[in-house]
Amino acid sequence: MYYTSLLVVLLQLSTASWARSVVRTPGKRQSFDFINITQYNSTPSPVEVSIALNAGGRNQTAPLLYGWMHEDISHSGDGGIYGEALVNRAFQGSGAIIGPVPGIPGSSVQYSENPILPWGPVITGWQGIGGVNLSLTLLHPLSDALPVALQMDIPWGVTGQVGILNEGWWGIDVRPGTYNASFYILSNKPRNNGTLSHIDVSLRSNLTDDVWCTSTIPFSEGQNVSSFEWTQYQVQLENSVKAPNSNNTFAITFDASEVAGNTYYFSLVSLFPETFNNRPNGIRKDLGQAIVDLGTKILRFPGGNNIEGYSIDQRWKWNETIGPLKDRKGRVGDWGYTNTNGLGLMEYLQFCEDGGIEPVLAVYAGFSLDIWGQDGVSFPEDRMGDVLADILNELEYVTGDASTTTYGALRSSHGHPDPFVLNYVEIGNEDWFSSTYPYRFPILYQGIKQAYPNLTLISTAYNENANYNISIPQGGMWDTHHYEEPSFFLEGFDYWDNWQETTGNEGVTVFVGEYSVFQVDTPDGVVNFSMPLGQHIFYPTLMAAIGEGVYLLGCERNPGVVKMSSYAPSLVNLNWQNWTPDLVAFTADHDQTVLSASYYLQQVFARYRGNETLEVMNRGEGGFDPLWWVATVTETEEGGGGGGGGGGGDSGTTVYFKVINSGNSSVDLTVEFVDGAFSEVNGTILTHADIGAFNYLGNATAVSPAPITNLPTAAAGAGQGEGETTSTFNWAVPPWSINVLEFRMS
Repeated sequence: MYYTSLLVVLLQLSTASWARSVVRTPGKRQSFDFINITQYNSTPSPVEVSIALNAGGRNQTAPLLYGWMHEDISHSGDGGIYGEALVNRAFQGSGAIIGPVPGIPGSSVQYSENPILPWGPVITGWQGIGGVNLSLTLLHPLSDALPVALQMDIPWGVTGQVGILNEGWWGIDVRPGTYNASFYILSNKPRNNGTLSHIDVSLRSNLTDDVWCTSTIPFSEGQNVSSFEWTQYQVQLENSVKAPNSNNTFAITFDASEVAGNTYYFSLVSLFPETFNNRPNGIRKDLGQAIVDLGTKILRFPGGNNIEGYSIDQRWKWNETIGPLKDRKGRVGDWGYTNTNGLGLMEYLQFCEDGGIEPVLAVYAGFSLDIWGQDGVSFPEDRMGDVLADILNELEYVTGDASTTTYGALRSSHGHPDPFVLNYVEIGNEDWFSSTYPYRFPILYQGIKQAYPNLTLISTAYNENANYNISIPQGGMWDTHHYEEPSFFLEGFDYWDNWQETTGNEGVTVFVGEYSVFQVDTPDGVVNFSMPLGQHIFYPTLMAAIGEGVYLLGCERNPGVVKMSSYAPSLVNLNWQNWTPDLVAFTADHDQTVLSASYYLQQVFARYRGNETLEVMNRGEGGFDPLWWVATVTETEEGGGGGGGGGGGDSGTTVYFKVINSGNSSVDLTVEFVDGAFSEVNGTILTHADIGAFNYLGNATAVSPAPITNLPTAAAGAGQGEGETTSTFNWAVPPWSINVLEFRMS
């Protein structure tokens, strides 16, 4: 199919060594047990806590806490959430592998799909049908942005069907629905006999002779494909069958008796299944739904390293990702393959609008990576005005009035007259890799603030670089990233308590913009980014979810500090893995999407959340570790709904008590409501007998939410009859479990 397995393996090894390097916050490792199978063999002390509903001290919870981060890594954009089903549709470029070469410092190109020009155009993904000859040509550009076209030479003497087929992104999912196909075609005048009556487009099996659906483009007598200018044809394929697998192709075919001896050129050949919210050029439907179903409140895009580029010229240029597809030239992405730019600024913003998600727009901040490694090149201080001007133009495109601003009018011409709502802008990505953020950040911060004073601006550095700290103004936000061991996240449970005061960051809030448990606990706690077997976590496990969950409880406890979070990377095409672990894995087959244990953790936490935090007092000997908890409350009037998205009926008060047991023994828990009683309690649990369990193809729900079936009822707790209430709840919290208890207060 598109790329070889060897290419994928090489890419994992070459990028893993340099792609991320996260500075660990000093922790208290000695005071916490490791999360692994050998720990917590002693019987833990019971935990007794009390909750006072009317004691004061409540804080508004952070409504945008649970979010999503997306950059095109592991073909999560092209070949992922971008709905385009065809690979290499416009011959914009190819893949290359970056890694060490003997005798040369840093990294270099180790392997190139185009052996002469790394990332240059290739014919990969395309095959001829019926004996035609395929090649690439520069003689007939579709546009300045798309100068390379596919040339099909049809020999004399061929019979039957002739044409071209596309293999898709490691296959094409075929199921009942409407597929929108389009392509540009041009004929060669000397090689055009003028007898064409029709062109067929079809979806067909790559394993059998099955043709799932076909649509015909008719040509009237005397009509033919133009040899003077490109013509775009659009057609719908109405499909009524479900293919048994995704090993399918898309074909454009001709009757050989009509076209033998002819030559045709093709460009921008496209196939879109039904998309999320039926948007043209939109988001893959099932993956878009998975993002929304998590409970996602913010989307950070477009990166990530991928915004920075392997060079300044190959950075993510917002103005090259908008407008007609034939005017989007694509770029060399930062993860080994070319980006088509079909998934552009408008597509991201429309998805946010359709999904009810707050956009967090990352803008290029004047620093680019290099294939050498993480050290790259920056705009000089006296040229930062160019970067600022470009950002302001982008923000005008997003939010400008269509009738009074240049870029607002441009947006309107692209089909969106109304300005988008934008409240958050992130200045760069992981800029602590550079030495220049100390001058770049204040120039951009002040310039953006002057033009857009109501925007919340996010710094991508604070104290990660040993040579400097970034002074973030009050009202600003810090994006912090952590790829760590489970115990790091346990140690960080209380890290955000009083963080603003103790660090002198009054008025500064936090976005945990990238996080995941990356490896198992080790004695020294040093993360090995070469991903060694036996140490690295390749798929999110229950152990990982427990570590991440404890950290998220700490975030929920501090809504005045931590406003947003997002796991990273979020998506991986299982045919091209740049980075592991990932939140959601997928293939071309929509039935093979796997939601991880970490995904389900966030989904449960996002769904069951109140509007305000509640103070929880510890009354017994047992404290935090191995139990960890937080409580929130939602009070609704009749006809209202639960503020966090959870249950709670039509009216009344619902308390959500989240409790995680990171140990391998059950822990007795008592919850007493000192000024109230509950009439009903329900629960959701995420657990498994094996702390190393994870979800995978063939067992996609090994670690997934389930109702708690052994909860004591209110009547049992009170020792009274059915319908009575009680103020005390007793339960043995199962080992290695993530739980949400939902108390319906009377």
